[in-house]
Amino acid sequence: MTKTAFIGLGVMGYPMAGHLAKNGHDVTVYNRTKAKADAWVKEYASAGGGISAGGGISASADTPAKAAAGADVVFSCVGNDGDLRSVVYGDAGILAGMKKGAVYCDHTTASATVAREIGEAAGKLGIGFLDGPVSGGQAGAENGALTVMVGGAQKHFDVVEPVARAYGKAVTLMGPVGAGQLTKAVNQICIAGLVQGLSEGLAFADKAGLDAKKVVDVISKGAAQSWQMDNRAETMIDDQFEFGFAVEWMRKDMGIALAEARTNGALLPATALVDQLYGEVAAMGGSRWDTSSLIRLLTRAG
Repeated sequence: MTKTAFIGLGVMGYPMAGHLAKNGHDVTVYNRTKAKADAWVKEYASAGGGISAGGGISASADTPAKAAAGADVVFSCVGNDGDLRSVVYGDAGILAGMKKGAVYCDHTTASATVAREIGEAAGKLGIGFLDGPVSGGQAGAENGALTVMVGGAQKHFDVVEPVARAYGKAVTLMGPVGAGQLTKAVNQICIAGLVQGLSEGLAFADKAGLDAKKVVDVISKGAAQSWQMDNRAETMIDDQFEFGFAVEWMRKDMGIALAEARTNGALLPATALVDQLYGEVAAMGGSRWDTSSLIRLLTRAG
């Protein structure tokens, strides 16, 4: 059992913190909207004494600092660089509450720049820091089957890895602080191209008069197979886009990747194009549609 804190109870953080509690860890949570933190405690703590189903103690705190106080490992999962800075710094922030020798692991998909900045600030306080963005979406968080890409020192990773296994099917150290965020950028670059290719293929099948579902059944057994095809092709054909990672979140992530590319000199022509296409989806009112909604640009107007 490890004394932990979890900051940020969004669609990812809420179930991730829940898996910590169910695996017997003590968990104190903080969320900007306190009602959500209270709901989390109610769900993951029994009526008698605050003991979760797995044996850990579940509680909420009024500030990130109070949640982090006394914790051996602190996790966070918020929206973007600005949101992250708002919960990390200041008298009420995570670093102000953490004890020397503890380790902070941030699961936000943010920039490598802010990861390095926080890592430096934490180090000056004698606190370990890891950037650990995740892949697997809401379903992965709920099922405890996320992929966690980590940047930081081996000694800090060794502390966090067995705890993060509560929700991570794969927890891998990729390099120094910032390497986790850079790996997540690669992940999103690859996904963007796959979704656009799948969208174009399905739209082509429709225009060619083919049974698109039958086409997918055939080509998914060969080199065209991908997670996107296995999990999203049928719903794309059915014009359904309520399945997980939203366009607005993808646009944020792609913006991070494109900004990093301007710094390191990487050429991302397809990523830049797909980013523009997601902008068109958002203009259609699709900011909250899932990322497979790219196909709507090819199959229907407006």
